[in-house]
Amino acid sequence: MFSNPEKNVAQLGLMEGMRVADFGAGTGAYSLASSRHVGHTGHVYAVEVQKGLVKKLESEIKEWKVSNVECIWGNIEKLHGTKIADHSMDAVIVANVLFQAEDKIGLIDEASRILKNGGKVLFIDWASSFSGMGPSEEHVVLPNVATDLFTKRGFKFVEKITTNEHHYGIIFIRE
Repeated sequence: MFSNPEKNVAQLGLMEGMRVADFGAGTGAYSLASSRHVGHTGHVYAVEVQKGLVKKLESEIKEWKVSNVECIWGNIEKLHGTKIADHSMDAVIVANVLFQAEDKIGLIDEASRILKNGGKVLFIDWASSFSGMGPSEEHVVLPNVATDLFTKRGFKFVEKITTNEHHYGIIFIRE
């Protein structure tokens, strides 16, 4: 039913030493998957707006002895809301959060601000409501809508990726 973060991140082409921001990190599944790809010389910033999730993820990271993931309590919909330096990230992951965002443009602009030129966005979201299993129909962000939102903010469509029957994935690049 749910998309596989490890499989999705593998399609992004992360390498040892890269820096990644996970927008709306939640329980950290994409952050942890990314941490394995960027290795000990890389770094992952797990950005989450819910303080309770940040504290839980910080605790789990210590328990699992993961040294290359840093949790940030921040707002991914506001410019500078992530507290990450301009043009410092090789990739940003936006997985299952755009449908929840009140300010979708703000989220995309914050991703653009922190990405290096040529940096990539791994975008994953629900393909449909699936009779209430996913977001309500009015909140589903269809692939053509997502592509339009990102390309109008200076991103280039790279490719669709394989996820599962309930989700779709797209990789964009910041030009």
